[in-house]
Amino acid sequence: MSNHVTKVFHKIWGGFAIPHKPIRFRWIDFLLVLGIAGLFYGLVSVEREWTGVWYPPVEIDLNPWLLPKYTFFSMIRGIIAYCLSLMFTLVYGYWAAKDKIAEKVLVPLLDILQSIPVLGFMPGLVLTLVGLFPHSNIGLELAAIVMIFTGQVWNMTFSFYHSLCTVPADMRQVASTFQFNWWQTLNWIEVPHAAIGLIWNSMMSMAGGWFFLMISEAFVLGHNDFRLPGVGSYMSVAVNHGNFPAMVYAIIAMIVMVVLLDLFLWRPVVAWSQKFKQEETGAQFITSSFFLNWLRKAGLLQYIGGVFDYFINAGTRYLFSKKKAHVEESGGIRFPFRIFVWMMYTAFIGIFGFGCWKLSHMLQVLSLSSWTHISWYGGLTLLRVLSAVAIGTLWALPAGLMIGLSPKLSRIFQPVIQIVASFPAPMLFTPIIIFLQIIGVGLGFGSIVLMLLGTQWYILFNVIAGATSIPADLRESSRLFGMSRWQRLKNLYIPSVFPFLVTGWVTAAGGAWNASIVAEYVVFRGHTLTARGLGAMISQSAERADFALLTGAVLTMSAIVVIFNRVVWRSLYNMAEKRYAIE
Repeated sequence: MSNHVTKVFHKIWGGFAIPHKPIRFRWIDFLLVLGIAGLFYGLVSVEREWTGVWYPPVEIDLNPWLLPKYTFFSMIRGIIAYCLSLMFTLVYGYWAAKDKIAEKVLVPLLDILQSIPVLGFMPGLVLTLVGLFPHSNIGLELAAIVMIFTGQVWNMTFSFYHSLCTVPADMRQVASTFQFNWWQTLNWIEVPHAAIGLIWNSMMSMAGGWFFLMISEAFVLGHNDFRLPGVGSYMSVAVNHGNFPAMVYAIIAMIVMVVLLDLFLWRPVVAWSQKFKQEETGAQFITSSFFLNWLRKAGLLQYIGGVFDYFINAGTRYLFSKKKAHVEESGGIRFPFRIFVWMMYTAFIGIFGFGCWKLSHMLQVLSLSSWTHISWYGGLTLLRVLSAVAIGTLWALPAGLMIGLSPKLSRIFQPVIQIVASFPAPMLFTPIIIFLQIIGVGLGFGSIVLMLLGTQWYILFNVIAGATSIPADLRESSRLFGMSRWQRLKNLYIPSVFPFLVTGWVTAAGGAWNASIVAEYVVFRGHTLTARGLGAMISQSAERADFALLTGAVLTMSAIVVIFNRVVWRSLYNMAEKRYAIE
């Protein structure tokens, strides 16, 4: 590799040599050490909670002074789930993009997995993991993390997979010209290309994960109470006791956590990702982060980063030297890799077949009238899901266009929307239900409002992304030709954002199906409010531990979602790609 190219990639990745100069400590270094020490102390507290003896039910103290500890526990669960989601995304997405045989299986499987309402499988997951760890909290903690993982991972994986499939030809040519091996191509070409999209989808996925966190921390199955200490269980206990001050404290704690994560995690990451932009136009704006600027001034962090980068580069040069660069191309590892792939396929088929056999025995107790009842309730929930998506589109489409087409509005509203969208919708159920009762609206229509709280943001974010991606020359040309606002909206803006809008509809509908399980069945002030639907049936059967009815309802919901995705959403995707794609 030439010295010029080396300088370019070191500029992108911030490469370091081992520093020889003495470390210059600044005040930011002192704060950094204090922060690391505080984080270490918090992680020790989490480890004690995980390995502690499980005494169901967990007593949740509504003392507001304990909320910081509960909120920290919730935050750690979300971050661990995100780390697992990121590792899964990188491996699964890369495998699907690079292996054509695996792609034919992995991509449809990913589509099915993101369509299945995972909350319906939570009872089985909790019972399984609690059975594996009967004397500690590890089983429940793992169950909560897995539920958050399922709320984050699918969106991230699709984003990374599509990014790898759409690497520009000129960047591929660079890799070919300089004879990059697969690691160099991934590290210097593919990851930088996918970084910005993956980061923004990570923020959306993190927001979706908080929804599952609130539910998993306050899970009840029959007479068994599987609560975990956290801000979600704190809110649940406050609602059951009718303690309005405690509800307000929980909402404030969640807002503070979301804002802190935005300031100290997402904003620095977004600002850091700006170096991966391939072009910059006048319509774009640069995101800044005061925390990232401070970290760059920390002498201790620079030294540690330099040492780490040196050993990483040395290790990669050794592992992927020119002698080993073409092993994959020569077929040296293809055969073992194929063996691994077919072993995975065989294991999956075996597990799937065993699961179907067990389910068939469980479902034999359900009568024809039960199945008719399930199907009818499934239709009612489907109408509510579509209503929530339609209502969300009515305001999210114009709002997203206004924000995405205006750099000034984007600079103002994007951070606000990001924070608001990250707030878990279940924590707002109680004030919304109180308001609906005051105006005389029952849970039948009210459940649509509750579904809308968490699903509308998927539509808004995708419309903003679509509007932002409209080429500036097309927008300028529409003005030069004297097109009115209505003509630009009809002939340019709507067709351009339509593929993104379809993606927003798919993700919003998936979120609404999951939300129906808690939106159609609400416990408020010791009273149970229900709306006829499949979500309420799943919640009721879980509470009564009626596993046959629970399994039938979950399978019916999954079948409706998968069929609707294949028939309706897939058709809209094909229309968007053929008629409205900007090339």
